[in-house]
Amino acid sequence: MIGADAIVKCLEEEGVTYVFGYPGVAICPFYNSILDSSIQTILIRTEQNAAHAASGFARVSGKVGVCAVTSGPGATNVITGIATAFADSIPLVCITGQVNSELLGSDVFQEADITGAVESFVKYSYLVKNVNDIPRIFKEAFHIANTGRKGPVLIDVPIDIQNAELKKFVYPESVSMRTYKPTVKGNAVQLRKVVAELEKAKRPIICAGGGVLLSEAEKELRSFSKKHRIPVVSTMMGIGVMPTKDEMYYGMVGNNGKPYANRAMNESDLLIMVGARVADRAVSQPDLITENKALIHIDVDPAEIGKNVGPTIPLVGDAKHIFKELLSQEFSCEHEAWIETLNGYRNTMMPRRNPNPDYVDPAAFITKLSEKMEKDGIYVADVGQNQIWSCGYHIVKEGKFLTSGGMGTMGYSIPAAMGAKLADKMKQVVAVCGDGSFQMSMMELATMNQHHVPVKIIVLKNNYLGMVREYQHYTYKDHYSVVDLSGSPDLEKLAAAYSMDFARLETMEHADEVIDAFLKEDKSMLLECIIDPMDLVK
Repeated sequence: MIGADAIVKCLEEEGVTYVFGYPGVAICPFYNSILDSSIQTILIRTEQNAAHAASGFARVSGKVGVCAVTSGPGATNVITGIATAFADSIPLVCITGQVNSELLGSDVFQEADITGAVESFVKYSYLVKNVNDIPRIFKEAFHIANTGRKGPVLIDVPIDIQNAELKKFVYPESVSMRTYKPTVKGNAVQLRKVVAELEKAKRPIICAGGGVLLSEAEKELRSFSKKHRIPVVSTMMGIGVMPTKDEMYYGMVGNNGKPYANRAMNESDLLIMVGARVADRAVSQPDLITENKALIHIDVDPAEIGKNVGPTIPLVGDAKHIFKELLSQEFSCEHEAWIETLNGYRNTMMPRRNPNPDYVDPAAFITKLSEKMEKDGIYVADVGQNQIWSCGYHIVKEGKFLTSGGMGTMGYSIPAAMGAKLADKMKQVVAVCGDGSFQMSMMELATMNQHHVPVKIIVLKNNYLGMVREYQHYTYKDHYSVVDLSGSPDLEKLAAAYSMDFARLETMEHADEVIDAFLKEDKSMLLECIIDPMDLVK
């Protein structure tokens, strides 16, 4: 068995079913060996999207996503995808080919110090120097990626190591790393302090972040909220923790969140922040959220607790374990007046839009789309105005809402949607993007066509980089710079070129019929929605 065979065997031992990537000489031994495996390879059209597709797969399957690319530009191209996964704590194992070990540091053809380049965007990285280390390294990599605060791990494998023979292949049954032992169970003393605060609180609220979804703690958090009648808001990455129409859910917080959600968080006397970083997009002024209230910060990563705001009670641990423990605690709390107040805010502080009837109203369109999607459908939002409209108007029922939050990476939705669809082929998957973000990953229509991945794609077209144009509208008084998307392709012809069905919606008049036709069959389709170039997110 050579190193390349050993890598494939490791992936089989980990139950990997898909590898997203792009070959090159330095990774060819691996791609040659994988032909003898049942693992399916997906040829992505640019390396960044290999990591995005692996991310979508990981977020739907709950498993580690895997991508594999070649050395040099292949490796450097994948960095943005790795950084995107790192910012949102998505578990990936990224395999990169590398030049011969003896040539490292010689600046030879397609050499890049990828382990050094990704240092700030990975949980850990390996440069394989001995072929016999491959089983241990891969076992550790999958363990690190999918435990504690999840995230990407990179393994750089020189081509001579891939071709070298192993003495013996033995895949470890367990991992024991002295320097890596993440805390899962919450401290009992801290848990008692949390219960004591809950018993005396009159205006408690839970702010749920993406960490709740990553730990698969939705059921426990919902049960806890319902049992004790504690209202819930979410960050952007926490959308989907609660069904949108749940009576205890008050929407997304942050700069582009619901006004009543922000007001609820500001006026609470006890804020339980769980699985959230307290970053600027969700909390623009961290010091304000600690005024006149107790802050309980729950996170599996101790480095996040206290980083941006000092908690009254820090609690390190996995959200699922902690809420299971809290559900087992018997205590009473009474705050019905608080819930009545929040319901009043929700009824009177709904954002009001004044859409142009000559175009598709993206807010109304997204709501209609959500209502017509299957209840467990997966909605993948890109970055830009489309993302903010999606966060504000998509209705989560029993499905998932995926987007790029921490890094805000344009072009994320189409490859992530492909990965999501491959993770669960029975689920309806819809990607929503703007005409700017669409053009950052439209080459993946070829991947969808080649590998028969039936993803539905919606392009909200306004011929602008809408979010930047809106910023320039407010900041520079309509002095627009480098945001005009003139020269964009004819999407109907583009869809035909990739053997996709196509539809165009120009006003809301026929929205119901068009959406019904769009969602009717489980096959790829491209829907172009013409929106007002001057529309603003609100």
